[in-house]
Amino acid sequence: MKIPVYSLKGEVKGSISSAVFSHPVREDLVWRAVVAEQAARRQPYGTDALAGMRSSAHYHGRRGIRHSMMNREMARMKRIHGSGYLHMTARVVPQAVKGRKAHPPKPEKSWERKLNKKERIAAILSAVSASAVKEIVASRGHRIDSLKHVPLIVEDRLQELRKTKDVMEFLEKVGLSEEISRAKEKKVRPGKGTSRGRRYRKKKGPLIIVAEDKGISRAARNIPGVDVAEAGTLSVEALAPGSMAGRLCIITESAVSQLARLSEKEANAPAKKKAGE
Repeated sequence: MKIPVYSLKGEVKGSISSAVFSHPVREDLVWRAVVAEQAARRQPYGTDALAGMRSSAHYHGRRGIRHSMMNREMARMKRIHGSGYLHMTARVVPQAVKGRKAHPPKPEKSWERKLNKKERIAAILSAVSASAVKEIVASRGHRIDSLKHVPLIVEDRLQELRKTKDVMEFLEKVGLSEEISRAKEKKVRPGKGTSRGRRYRKKKGPLIIVAEDKGISRAARNIPGVDVAEAGTLSVEALAPGSMAGRLCIITESAVSQLARLSEKEANAPAKKKAGE
């Protein structure tokens, strides 16, 4: 598969052939990989082990003792004894006011979702291949009518840019002005999320994949929707935000070579032997 390589001026300076973009698009695998990455970031949480238990309440249900609840039409649960207006008030049990939780969240719970190394590599290659299909990229909402080619392969000088205006000039020259305008839009989120630190919903724009970050991340970080990732530490979630494959990608020549090595690694991986063979 021959793909044109563009210069920073938006002109074709050569071509590159790579099989990285010819892998099958596995949406189920991409979804599993994204969920696994999100689960790995999740912080365990739980309640205090003594929450609702710090009370002098005790059981009064035994027969033949003073203040027994037997034959008094009272539920036999732990109650406070001899504390003024709180006398015989239920505490501790889950159904009582200020009682403990019946099934509280526990900090020892593991949120991890296991994913095989081969599956993760296959998910990355699948998401990269999806970014090379114009229909899939357009279905995510990216405005690529003015774009010259998908995927957009650029010379390695891109990763050396250090100024935001230089990155903006490059994006305009390759035909991504509409895409940047789209990414600037933000809407107020419906529901309770507005009061929980996620008031606005923002759109994802192009992802710039480089082999080595030589200043491009600082130059592009202030452009709405634009993210920068290194090919060696590429995550599936960056390629498929919300587990939806087909994000618009701008890839440098050397990054394509790194992804090609990842593809070869998957192809040459030994198959797992079945039991009895």
